[in-house]
Amino acid sequence: MLVVGAGPTGLTVAILLAQRAIPVIVVERHAEPYGLPRAVHLDDEGHRILQWAGVADAFSAISRPALGLRIVDARLRTLAEFRRDSPVGLHGWPQANMFDQPALDALLLARLSALPHAEVRTRTELVDIDSSGRSATLKADKTEYRQQASAILACDGANSTVRTLIGARSTDLGYSENWLVVDAAGTGGPEHWPGVHQVSDPRRAATFMQVSTHRFRWEFRLLPGETVDSPDLAALLAPWTGGAEIEITRKAAYTFRARIADRWRHGRVFLLGDAAHETPPFIGQGLGAGLRDAANLAWKLELVLRNQADEALLDTYQLERRRPALRLIQVARLLGAAMTGGQDRAAAVRRTVLAAAVRVPGFTAAGLRGIAPLVGPSALRPRWSRAPVGRFLPQPRVRHQGRDVLLDEVLGPGFALITGRETARERRWADELGARLIDPAEIQDDSGMLRRWAPPGRTLVVRPDRLILSENHRFSSGRVTGPGRAESP
Repeated sequence: MLVVGAGPTGLTVAILLAQRAIPVIVVERHAEPYGLPRAVHLDDEGHRILQWAGVADAFSAISRPALGLRIVDARLRTLAEFRRDSPVGLHGWPQANMFDQPALDALLLARLSALPHAEVRTRTELVDIDSSGRSATLKADKTEYRQQASAILACDGANSTVRTLIGARSTDLGYSENWLVVDAAGTGGPEHWPGVHQVSDPRRAATFMQVSTHRFRWEFRLLPGETVDSPDLAALLAPWTGGAEIEITRKAAYTFRARIADRWRHGRVFLLGDAAHETPPFIGQGLGAGLRDAANLAWKLELVLRNQADEALLDTYQLERRRPALRLIQVARLLGAAMTGGQDRAAAVRRTVLAAAVRVPGFTAAGLRGIAPLVGPSALRPRWSRAPVGRFLPQPRVRHQGRDVLLDEVLGPGFALITGRETARERRWADELGARLIDPAEIQDDSGMLRRWAPPGRTLVVRPDRLILSENHRFSSGRVTGPGRAESP
């Protein structure tokens, strides 16, 4: 397996594959991970994926839960506040996590380097792919050589070389703005409500985030014709810093775009992360979308490579992931326009609407719910399927065999059948999938969440990425494994 790009998405998918004893080579054209912050937010679903990669606790140590979101006007007066009263989400982790990306990159790289089936090659870039998608031309130290691969996973970013080589086109969804991104550090940083601030100012929209105790980020929309050095940075920061001393660690211009590739697969070549989709940052879902790509694809590749599933299973990757990625991009684009666009009259209307909306019972709570859409219809989730099929199984903290653990530790890394009736049918399903049979009666769940999702009489078939594949009689193992018995991962 060849993974192109050693960012968080590439490292995560490589870890998920190497943990399944699939040999993985990761190539990165730079000598070492990029040392400056980029992504700063990850939700609880992304944190759960890091749990599967074995770095969740370490990530908790380098991140901090965010309290929520405030929308403020140009004078930093609050228009609306979306507060997280209960920080832990349905996935068992804080609903919003602020972090420094170089620290996450280091965690993932250390984890991957500790696995016996993984290799990382720096200063190495992909320059060509053969027509089968199972052989690539790599270049290191000005020397080119061929590398065979069972599949090629393109995690090489928004300007993906692989996307160009396979002839995929990136569709512009009608959003492109230039922003100034400022990262700073200091022990005497600004004292503010410890959540994300979105400045709804038609003259210069902005965002402020306290990333960690001593790290801060501002994003300011650049006006037409402005460059990275045009704005008076001291004047922009003054309302926030209050004169506190901070050190600017980075000042850079970024173009926030909304784009999505028309094809995510060409034979055994797959696009993941920014190579497949670019999301404006207003809902903090760019990194999370890439991790969802990794979690969706890794287990399917394993089944196909072990001849436990037909090649057609890999078609479900784009079918399941493209639609939710597109919807997240559209939400981010619309939310960005609502919070930052318009002239003075539109801004005044927006202030009035937001002030009224936050007084509506349940409005702020709804604004903080998980926003990842349902996966698209595929052979694993037909259009006629209804809840809970296609939904994520929540992950409460439970007590099992004398230990307090998160539910996924009980379910194991592969398929799971949650059932209180271990009949010949359930045993056959488990045998075909190599699945772990789980009796909910043996799990103490004080939250009651597992009992609501798997009540007596219901059998849930849960995928390795914790989406519910089927319940009760609607299950057909042939859709996943094809003929023959599947062995446990």
